Amino acid sequence: MSGPGDPPEGTPDGAPGGGDDEYRSVVFDESFVRAARLQEFSADERLGEHHSPAVRTRHAWLRLGGSRQAILLVLLIVLAFGTAVYMGIRHPYKAPEPVRTQPLRSAVVPLAPPGIVPGATPADLFAHSPAADFRIGAAGVNLPDVERSAHFSDGQIVTALTIAKDYIVRSSVDPVTLTGGSARPVRLLLDTGQLDQFDRSMARPDDNGSYAATGWLVRFDPKQTELADRNVRVNGTLSAAELSQDALDVTADYTFVYAVRPVAGAPQDAAAGQQTGTPTPGAASLFTVRREMHFRLSRDDLNDHRLEVLQSSLQAGPLSCSSNPADVLRPLLAGQHAGTDRPAGTDPFATGRPNASVCGELSATSQPNPSHPIR
Repeated sequence: MSGPGDPPEGTPDGAPGGGDDEYRSVVFDESFVRAARLQEFSADERLGEHHSPAVRTRHAWLRLGGSRQAILLVLLIVLAFGTAVYMGIRHPYKAPEPVRTQPLRSAVVPLAPPGIVPGATPADLFAHSPAADFRIGAAGVNLPDVERSAHFSDGQIVTALTIAKDYIVRSSVDPVTLTGGSARPVRLLLDTGQLDQFDRSMARPDDNGSYAATGWLVRFDPKQTELADRNVRVNGTLSAAELSQDALDVTADYTFVYAVRPVAGAPQDAAAGQQTGTPTPGAASLFTVRREMHFRLSRDDLNDHRLEVLQSSLQAGPLSCSSNPADVLRPLLAGQHAGTDRPAGTDPFATGRPNASVCGELSATSQPNPSHPIR
């Protein structure tokens, strides 16, 4: 039997034994080669068990690329929105309640002249009246210097004053409004919460302190009175103050002086003629209106260029005490006088509707003293 180091078929013929040949260790005969088992290792087997692959396996999630980023972004947005909703519901502090719109409260007081209403040309009347130095129209409604308040910037306060000025000009100076034209320009400046009250006042005016048309604007009876001069004289003050952290209060105190005259060919009521006299044809006279108003403007009103008219106090003359100035103003014209009529008495014990009849006397010094009166 051959040894463990011999070929399967014994020592080749002619090969020297005992290791005499120096090449014996590297020479194999044919039978050894045929009997040898060949085994080829794989690449992983040749590299060994501790080998890390040069290319990592890409999972399906990693192969999404840009889509994965989009999905992550959507998830973050949904998470942020859900957190905001939850915090809004669970937040211990409640959002401030919106400022509720209040109705207008108004008062209209006629002022009766002590004597006959003087008449002359508009220029002569203005030159000899306390309104001689008044500015004309919108130029007489000046904005005051302002400073920021605790919760409103100076720009917001200027905006509030500008809106109030627009309302004053449209409701007291605009010839279209004064002569009974469309009230839409005035309506557009009102807070939407007061529109129903305004519309009711225009359609069905009442002197109950809530629905007087003359509480919102100045207008004359176009059937009897017209403007003798479209340049209205204006003088007064405008101021603003912080009402709350969400609203501003604007106060306006202005005097307006108008030159008016009778409409040509307008019929005169017989009873009124006996009581107040007949107007002097072609003569102009002055009519004075003092308006004190309080406006409120919320932050939404500032953005929408609107306001609320909270209070309106109007004193106007020369008027007859028996006139009803709730719908339109009917001035006593040149050559007329108030007569002896006085407002009806007020019964403080009456439990029904209060009697709002109030009348004052127009100071003689407020009437012009024209140098060349028209007779």
